Amino acid sequence: MSNSVSFIHAADLHLDSPFQGLTDIPNTMFSEVRNSTFTALNNLVKTAINKQVDFVLLVGDLFNNERQSLKAQVQLRTAFEQLGKHNIPVYMSYGNHDYINGNIHPMIYPENVHIFPNETISFFTFEKENQKIASIYGFSYENRAVTENKSIEYDVIDKTIPFHIATLHGSIFGNKDHDPYAPFKLQHVIEKHFDYWALGHIHKREIIAKLPPVVYPGNTQGRHRHEAGEKGCYYVTLSKTSTNLEFVPLQAIQFDSAIIDVTNCESLQDVEEKIMETAGNQPIKKLIHLTLHGENEKMIAFENEGLLKELIAIVNESLIKDDIWAYIYDYRLQIDDNSKIDYDDFFVGEVIQSLEDLEFADVLEELYNHPRGRKFIEKISNEEMKQKAKQFLLYELLKVGR
Repeated sequence: MSNSVSFIHAADLHLDSPFQGLTDIPNTMFSEVRNSTFTALNNLVKTAINKQVDFVLLVGDLFNNERQSLKAQVQLRTAFEQLGKHNIPVYMSYGNHDYINGNIHPMIYPENVHIFPNETISFFTFEKENQKIASIYGFSYENRAVTENKSIEYDVIDKTIPFHIATLHGSIFGNKDHDPYAPFKLQHVIEKHFDYWALGHIHKREIIAKLPPVVYPGNTQGRHRHEAGEKGCYYVTLSKTSTNLEFVPLQAIQFDSAIIDVTNCESLQDVEEKIMETAGNQPIKKLIHLTLHGENEKMIAFENEGLLKELIAIVNESLIKDDIWAYIYDYRLQIDDNSKIDYDDFFVGEVIQSLEDLEFADVLEELYNHPRGRKFIEKISNEEMKQKAKQFLLYELLKVGR
């Protein structure tokens, strides 16, 4: 009887889903960015083969029904076929984006793929050398939302099997940053007799408990600036005495944020040198959201005259020439007014108060809710919008006061 089992745990592949905030990306890079979710999938397959894992777990949202991408499902089938050639089974579930009843063109996958068929908790048994080694439990979303606590329905059926793994696409109770699908309480899952909880739905990687491991691997490829950093999967080895988790990056392109202090920059050349120091010579292809901050009125003047935008374009022309390129897809200016504004002045006070009272979200709601536009437009927070407006207003007031 085998005394260990190894597997890849991944979720939220979102194959062929749109990227946000990249409207100005050069045509030379567009195809590479568009196909990056597929590249991440290929990297997942290579990792599973190279590490000779026993099986692969894919816990929901492999693609988006809203987009109805046949390419996504064909690429999945091809990936599964590659794994099948190496005798690697796949155990997968559907989540809130690839739910069963929303897929009008379902694909028939090869025999090594085992799909949880509905919202009733069921399990598959993994066998090696004709011996039952692991049971994998889970369910699939039949419709867009599962609102009940499914974790309480999980129970180990055959205790003679050495390892028991639960898969669950959902969010922990109280998480207000994501849709509360299949909400669970951590204490509930810890008390169940499972050796590993393989979660999906949350795109940020996190190990929320260690005994037993309760793990979000995050998504496999970031798609906007709020999905920054390394993205990938976990390579897991379970034994009766230990558990080993190794995070494996899979992303083809990494979203990143960079902050540069421009307080002492006297010229555009100074700014250019600082940006190149930060954005150049990256170890991986990156899409960078840049923030320029500090106490420097010149930056606001450069911005108002369109010079910063032009400078970013010039820098990008240089950055994308490298094989491992970087590209600044957006930037923000956060410049302090250095207390040169008389906030006690009645007019200034009225202007600032009017700005504070504005709710930009109401103005932009129609645009953000547009059925097509919302998929490609990155939302800007109310505070971020106010900050940018305040910078321009204060600069204009400073000019008048001179």
